[in-house]
Amino acid sequence: MGARRQAREAALQALFFMDHGGEFTPGALARFRAGFAPKPEAVPHFERLVHGVLRRRGILDRLIARYSENWSLERMAGVDRNVMRIALYEMLWCADIPPRVAIDEAVEIGKKYGGEESGAFINGIVDRVRLALERGEIEEPEPEEETGFPPQGRDLPPAELEEPPRECLQETSGDRGDAPTEGAEKPRRRYVRPRGTRNGEKKDATGGRR
Repeated sequence: MGARRQAREAALQALFFMDHGGEFTPGALARFRAGFAPKPEAVPHFERLVHGVLRRRGILDRLIARYSENWSLERMAGVDRNVMRIALYEMLWCADIPPRVAIDEAVEIGKKYGGEESGAFINGIVDRVRLALERGEIEEPEPEEETGFPPQGRDLPPAELEEPPRECLQETSGDRGDAPTEGAEKPRRRYVRPRGTRNGEKKDATGGRR
């Protein structure tokens, strides 16, 4: 496995950990890294992706909400949501990564960590964003190379974006899991990948049914 694939998978795990706990903070990221540090060769791109997504999460979530069909961000599986955040960040701010590569990687990682429908679901939304970029419907931002945690309120939306509607992981071939519900127990240090259907049975980040 190449260093960038390792970095993408580690970034997904870190973002899923923070997303499940509802805590996108330096402390949450430090706790993740204390127990699940990425391999040295993956660290540069891991840092680039995690800090980049955290800086631009507001923009990324508005794009996902805008180009999904009949899905609110909250109803999406946590794996799918965070894979798309990573892919869109690469498409918009990593000039050295072709959009098709970002999409293909997102689809493969979604299949590995998500459910049966994850690959197609992720591909459909991310590819709509790619087409919108090509048609000039979304203002393409300048690439960024800065690092560091985002200050509060840092996100700036691209022109004319609509407002959005108001767990380490293991490989899985099961159905896609629901995003963690508000108030769910925060994950302990033993990670498993989510399983269960989007609207059916759910498990928390430690593998217990909820």
